[in-house]
Amino acid sequence: MTLNTDTIWMLVIGMLAAVACAIPGSLLVMRRLSLLGDAISHAVLPGLVAGFLLSGSRSGEMMFLGAVVAGVLTAFLTETLRRSARVDEDASLGIVFTSLFAIGLILIVNFADRVDLDPSCVLYGMLETAPLRTITILDLEIPRAALWLAICLIVNAVIIILLFKELRITSFDPQLADVQGYSSRAMHYLLTTMTAVTTVAAFESVGSILVVAMLVVPAAAAHLLCDRLGPLVFLASLLAAMSAILGQWFAIDVMRLLGQPSVNIAGSTATATGFIFLIALIASPRHGLLTRLWYRLRLAVRIAREDALGELIRAEESHAPAFTRHALFARVDASSLIRSIAMRSLIARSEIQIQPAVEPSTNRSSDRVILLENGRRRAVELLRSHRLWETYLTDRAQLAADHTHDSAHRLEHVHIDPQTLASEAGHPTRDPHDKPIP
Repeated sequence: MTLNTDTIWMLVIGMLAAVACAIPGSLLVMRRLSLLGDAISHAVLPGLVAGFLLSGSRSGEMMFLGAVVAGVLTAFLTETLRRSARVDEDASLGIVFTSLFAIGLILIVNFADRVDLDPSCVLYGMLETAPLRTITILDLEIPRAALWLAICLIVNAVIIILLFKELRITSFDPQLADVQGYSSRAMHYLLTTMTAVTTVAAFESVGSILVVAMLVVPAAAAHLLCDRLGPLVFLASLLAAMSAILGQWFAIDVMRLLGQPSVNIAGSTATATGFIFLIALIASPRHGLLTRLWYRLRLAVRIAREDALGELIRAEESHAPAFTRHALFARVDASSLIRSIAMRSLIARSEIQIQPAVEPSTNRSSDRVILLENGRRRAVELLRSHRLWETYLTDRAQLAADHTHDSAHRLEHVHIDPQTLASEAGHPTRDPHDKPIP
């Protein structure tokens, strides 16, 4: 990454904004209030206009204060409407933020000659020019955005550390929190105030798109990787900082290598958050798509393997001729890939053996599937489970005996203590079809 004073400050401002947003964003995601950040970023418009009209300047503290008041008002009106009018939370949020946004548009229309708000700046921010707007502290020229965002980040971190227990319990069980003396409403308003202040602090530098992305996407990606709130907040902050670095690197250096002009850094950073979330969605060890695909594959192979053992033990019980490989394949309800994997697994586990044989009638060679001792032991367990389930469904669920096979066939693959199942079924010795229960 090409580094000079301006690019370093842009990177610092982007990382401060990303991490400052990720801290309250983690709690919003856990509370299922992810759209609150989007609502506040729209609802602050009347506060921005009112602050400009009162101060006459776009860089005044009155705009910041007005936007914060509008953001907190959004949260207050949303909660009041939900509690008093019995409106769903998402509906009340939509009503409030669209109403405030419309009021802001009316103010802009009526005072258009006095308000200078560039729509592109609202959407994408002005991160590229943020290092130019400085403030002097101890003879040091520091960008105003970096100072405000650093203060915002420190305040958010202090709040989450000091009130972690209260925020955690009110996020997961508000009723229990109220019973134990922790006001869930107060914590809700504190969180929404944090969100409003953070949104407004980052609004001018990175715009509404990056603010919404950083409030939601890093926390959502972290939630795919861990389930505990403490590590989630830390991981979301780390992913947000990584997104800021990747976004600036792509917007400036990668585009230069491609011979293209630089793109907006805030938009590129928002894209980087989506890329990181996609990686987490695919490769998460517990909730990722690959993990789920692997679990489903293992489950399908196990069921196919157990179905094959069930067919073999039933054929052995009825003294039927041994299955050929092809005949056994045909009896297992699975895809050819799953059946092939299941067959190899049975052989590797020393549960079956494939023996070559010659058909007497056709004098053609074929493979015979022989059930070995390990496989017979597992097959007997499955047969016992199946017939116990048939008995249980007949006696307890009052199903007709000829309607229990399919349900028992599915339930026999559920891992349950055989003694518990036998006890629930009444320790029967024969199933509803008068077959012995092993």
